[in-house]
Amino acid sequence: MFQIQIITIPILPFGMVNAHLIRSEAGCVLIDTGIPGSELKIGKVLAEHRLTFRDIKLIVVTHAHTDHAGSAARVRALSGAPILAHQNDADFYSRKEPMTYCTTSWVGKLFLKTPVPHEPYEGFAPDIMMTNGHTVNLLDFGVDGVVRHTGGHTPGSIAVELSSDDMMVGDLIASGILIGGMIRKGRAIRPPFEDNPATVSRELIRMVESGGKRFHMGHGGPLEVREVLRHAQALAKLESNPCVSGECEHLHH
Repeated sequence: MFQIQIITIPILPFGMVNAHLIRSEAGCVLIDTGIPGSELKIGKVLAEHRLTFRDIKLIVVTHAHTDHAGSAARVRALSGAPILAHQNDADFYSRKEPMTYCTTSWVGKLFLKTPVPHEPYEGFAPDIMMTNGHTVNLLDFGVDGVVRHTGGHTPGSIAVELSSDDMMVGDLIASGILIGGMIRKGRAIRPPFEDNPATVSRELIRMVESGGKRFHMGHGGPLEVREVLRHAQALAKLESNPCVSGECEHLHH
């Protein structure tokens, strides 16, 4: 099987927003694309590793928030690589529907009052559209792993599970003070927005039980399995309060 290297791409300082490049001798898979305009930072990291955009064989967008999907259309144009994403976020990717947010704390409520979560990005249609129950094998793109639908954070959230026991989980979990930050990066926290903590808990526990050892996230991290399990078990004890259509109507932007 292919040997891989996971390269963190710092979109914002201090781990506040990360993208990741999974590199193998057969090609590269990009996980998330950062805020609009992040293609310059992605290109810089590629160049540091003697790579170009054309070495990217697949772009995986874990969910439709602007800090993950913001540069997807531009990176696709530069690389020629297809975008893989889930149909449950498709109307957000295409900009047909406005993104919805269910806040988890005062940080999320404060964050929603800033322009950052609402920054528009170039809409796109994924080239590979996952559906519920659909699993994508990444061997065709030079990486030994699979992509699975998780939901929980947004309706169409997906995660990449690698045979190296590395889990690329987007925003299922975060770490640090005020999302990423300079301290306590090894301490798991809830992200500012989360549709269904019970679903997130179930998916994180499933990944731990399937052998996940290191969890790479969009904000902070990476986290070791013990801390992920602690967080997932704490989420399971929360009163279930899933965000369903209409519940967060006042948070539509």
